Amino acid sequence: MIFKHLAFASFAILSLSACQSTSLSEPKAIVNVPFTAPLITDFRNEITIARYSELLNRADLSPDQQARLHYDRGVLFDSLGMTTLARIDFNRAVQLKPDLAEVYNFLGIHHTLMQQYEKAYEFFDSALELNEQHEYAYLNRGIALYYGERPRLAQADLEAFLKLSPSDPYRVLWLYLAQSKADKEQALIDLQANSAGLDDSQWAYQLIELYLGNISQEEFLATIIEGVQSEQEYAHRLCEAYFYLAKIHQAQGDNYVAADYFRLALATNVHEFVEYKYARLELELMAGENAL
Repeated sequence: MIFKHLAFASFAILSLSACQSTSLSEPKAIVNVPFTAPLITDFRNEITIARYSELLNRADLSPDQQARLHYDRGVLFDSLGMTTLARIDFNRAVQLKPDLAEVYNFLGIHHTLMQQYEKAYEFFDSALELNEQHEYAYLNRGIALYYGERPRLAQADLEAFLKLSPSDPYRVLWLYLAQSKADKEQALIDLQANSAGLDDSQWAYQLIELYLGNISQEEFLATIIEGVQSEQEYAHRLCEAYFYLAKIHQAQGDNYVAADYFRLALATNVHEFVEYKYARLELELMAGENAL
């Protein structure tokens, strides 16, 4: 083992009498789950934020320069999990320079996370109107449509996103998640077909193998450490692994286990990853369902 903080932890979820009337399945234990210390914030990002803040106090900046600084600082705030400060900066950026496509993309993500889906669609539409080549706006609008219960429209966006890079396993997987909401059998057939164009030397290919049922969850978990060069890389992989494992258990109705995996994804502190962001949304949605 090359990292001093890497470990395997055992987690068990205890049932509560108050939960017996909910739609959750019976709780199960997650055992021998790989874990590492939460990712530590890079102090250089905080120094850069301070530098941008000083620059924004200068009186000789043009509106375009101010907009770019607000956007850049907002991205750093977002990467640190400081979403309110990030959103303030993104809104200031578009007020100063309304044609910054990348800002609309971030605002769309933030409104998706707030479950304000119609507003999110508007921001992603604006991003694509300004730059139809902004590929991640297709991904993020597709995800917003997925959570907004519009799987057919989500599928169209995620198909467009996949076409821009057919060898990317994550694009294949998000398309599968959207398709499976509408037609699980066809989604699995298309997942198998799309997997043929992937590079099986990438670690993320193991996610596809897991979803196709070609490897067990235990075998998949054992691959996470393979070829890892740093604790940061390991935390990144864990964040992704836990999120997509949660989606498998969620689809099977094992909501207690799914919730635990979503919490493990959050425990990595990889704030900038979509898997981290939407793990939090998934837990909020599950809590809302249980409150009904």
